[in-house]
Order: sequence, then structure tokens, then C-alpha cells
Amino acid sequence: MTSTEPEQRLYAPREPIFPKRVKGRFRNLKWLIMLFTLGVYYLTPWIRWDRGPNLPDQAVLVDLANRRFFFFWIEIWPHEFYFIAGLLVMAGLGLFLFTSALGRVWCGYTCPQTVWTDLFMLVERWIDGDRNAQLRLHRQKKWDFRKVRLRLTKWSVWFLIGLATGGAWVFYFTDAPQLLVDLFTLNAHPVAYTTILVLTMTTFIFGGFAREQICIYACPWPRIQAAMMDEDTLVVAYRDWRGEPRGKHRKAEGADQLGDCIDCNACVNVCPVGIDIRDGQQLACITCALCIDACDDMMEKVGKPRGLIDYMALTDEVAERAGKAPRNIWKHILRPRTIMYTTLWSLVGFGLMFALFIRPDIEVTVAPVRNPTFVTMSDGSIRNTYDVRLLNKHGDDRPFRISIKGDLSLRVQLEGTPYETVTVPADATKLQKVYIVAPRGSAPAEAERTEVRIWVEDIANGDRAYKDTVFNGKAN
Repeated sequence: MTSTEPEQRLYAPREPIFPKRVKGRFRNLKWLIMLFTLGVYYLTPWIRWDRGPNLPDQAVLVDLANRRFFFFWIEIWPHEFYFIAGLLVMAGLGLFLFTSALGRVWCGYTCPQTVWTDLFMLVERWIDGDRNAQLRLHRQKKWDFRKVRLRLTKWSVWFLIGLATGGAWVFYFTDAPQLLVDLFTLNAHPVAYTTILVLTMTTFIFGGFAREQICIYACPWPRIQAAMMDEDTLVVAYRDWRGEPRGKHRKAEGADQLGDCIDCNACVNVCPVGIDIRDGQQLACITCALCIDACDDMMEKVGKPRGLIDYMALTDEVAERAGKAPRNIWKHILRPRTIMYTTLWSLVGFGLMFALFIRPDIEVTVAPVRNPTFVTMSDGSIRNTYDVRLLNKHGDDRPFRISIKGDLSLRVQLEGTPYETVTVPADATKLQKVYIVAPRGSAPAEAERTEVRIWVEDIANGDRAYKDTVFNGKAN
């Protein structure tokens, strides 16, 4: 028996979306943010920053070889990864804050997927034309010379944008000018070429073809954002109590019963994810507000008040339906949830700033050698060995003096030098073997372990650091 029921699909087939270009305040804001974010991304690796000899002159650099991160005057060492963790926490709290206040405003304005998709759509309009021209070209089944030429031109520009994107990324991990020369002379490491290729293709595919599919299916944030939002969150919404019933024929009989919406579909035609905001809030909406610009423009043309589609909260809807004025925008933004996120964000930021300013320019770690824990010398003295790692964060070589505080009978010896000072290279660490010796008869007979403190002093400026450890053995 043959079933006549239609085949059920797990996912609906994708309908290609060709958004119409729109002008307005939100579209202008998106242009400015796109220029700023892309400018920061592409240009930052080329900013020079003089740090002195033996240090890279790149302002922002993730130096994986030496396990350090440079950000203008700030240098983060491997053991200071808590700074990076703190910045990630601040980024998460900032995302929660903006989402609770303005919905998916991050997705609509600053998400890399949105920014690069906007750029790719801009190129598409330059080459193929606006929405109607793109639709005609898409529906044209025959691949004539014009269609092939336009497609190849568009894809070539997209590929170049992807190539620049992947190339800019690898410049953050090594000296940008030198890497650029190595890339063109084929002397760069294969990892650089592989990374550029992968990022080029992902940018090309995500920005050129996948587009809204990434936002709807791949990105988890639309499914998480509901936990950050409440009835006072400002989102893009349609005032259906003002717009319905919608209709186009304004001079026909019964037109006075129609709402303000003329059913022109301008809001649908400009939407980059292809939804109709008049159907209510939807998972696919990225809160880009382009539908607001399109609707406001149309309302002005037909002599109706702006704001049929606007940023509003659920509490505003209840008030407006009752004939009351909406609440002030700051009352929506400044509420307990957003204040809590702002407070947490500020506390983490102040904590990082405080930790950054109080961190020392010299650091020391001490690791006692345990095999053996101590050695009895031929003259009866007891010697303990320690691996002392000295960290010099200055831009020049510094002489460090090593001393101890504790039992006055103990004395310090440094391997490789008869003195108690050692020179640590600029912006580097030095592993120095240090001996602490207790002469025969100097320690109490009952002392098996003696508390000592190893001090390190920067002779150049007097900065000091210390570590507590123990001396094992008795010298009787």
C-alpha cells in the first residue's frame, strides 16, 4: 500500500534571502560599527610599540613560542593567565548585561558573523544589484556569460575578503611585517598557510552562503538568551494593536477601519534572516532593527506616525494597549538585573586593574631538591639544594642579590659564582641553583627542619620578592 502523505523533513529547505538595502539611523549605526570593528581587526597587528631591545615591537601580540601575551604596555606571562580568564569573565558578563537590557543587540551589531555577512551583502549589491536584480539573477536558470561573469566576480571578491581575514588572524601570533614577507616568499611555517586557508574558506562559506543558517542552527546563543531576558527587556517588536487590521487599499470602502500597517512587506524585504517581525518575537530575529528603518520610512511616506515597529518591552505593550504612555527607556535599562550584571562586571574589572598595578616587576619561585633532601659534607656541614627561578620583567638586564632570613648561622652559596648576586637577562627568566649551608655545630641538635625565607633584591632599584621554604637536616 502506497502512502500519499508528504515526506516529513527534519529541516525545512533553505529559502535564499536577498535583503533590500535600507537607509535609516540603525542602518547607519551598523555601518559605523562594521567600519570600526573591521578596522580594529585588520589594522591592529600593524600597530608598532617600542618595548626596547630583545622584545617584539608589535602592540598586540600572542607570542606562543615564548608563552606571553603583549597588549600595548601590558605584558602577560604564563603564570598570569588569570588576567585572560578575568577578561573572558568580563566579556561574558557584558554579553549578559546587553542581552538583558536590549535583547540580541550583540548579534545584530557586533557579532563577527553579522559583521562579515553585512560586508559580503554589500559586495553582492555592488556587483549583482539590489534585491530585485538579485532575485532575477537567482531565478534565471540559464548560465549565460553575464551570470557567469557576475558570479565569478562576486565569489572572487568574497574569497579575497576571506583571505584578508585569515591573513589578519595569523598576524596576531608573530611579527606581522616579517610574516607578510615570509608568506609571499613561501618561507612561512606550514601552520600559517593552513590556518589562513581554513579561515579563508570558513569566512567565504559562512559569510557568503550560510549566513542566517549559522545564526539559526549553529549558534547556541538564541537558545540561551531567554534566561537573560524578562518582560522589561527592550526588543524589536511590532505594535499590532496599532497596525492591525492591515491593508493596502486606503481609499476603498471600510479603509477607515484599517490599522496603520499597509502590508507593504518593507520590513520583511530588508530582514537579513528573512522573518516577518509582525508575527511576533522569533528565535531567528537578531535584533538588527533594520525593519524599524524600513517601516519608519514607509510611515513617513503615507503620513503615519513613526514607531509602528520599534524597540519596546512587554510592559510597554500592556501599557499602550491600555492607552497609557510607555515607560522611560532608562527605567527599562536600569533595573535590578542589569544593575547586578553591571556591578559584577565592574568588580571584575576593578579587580583586574588592581592586580595589574600591584604586580611586581620581579618574581621568584623556589623548589627544594628532594633527592636527596640534604647532603652531609666532609667537614660535617649540611647543605640543601634549591632550584630558584628568577623572573625579570624589566626591559634591561638586572643584577639580583639572593639572601636568606631565618637562622643566622645559615649561609648562601650560588652555583657558578662566588658572589651572592646573579644577572638576569631582560624580560626573561633564569634558573639558578642555590645552596644553603649550615656549618658543623651551628644548628640545634633537635632541629630536623628549619624555616627559612629566601629573599631576592633588584640591586638597580631596590625591588624585593621572597619565598618561604625549609632547611632539612641538623649540623651536629
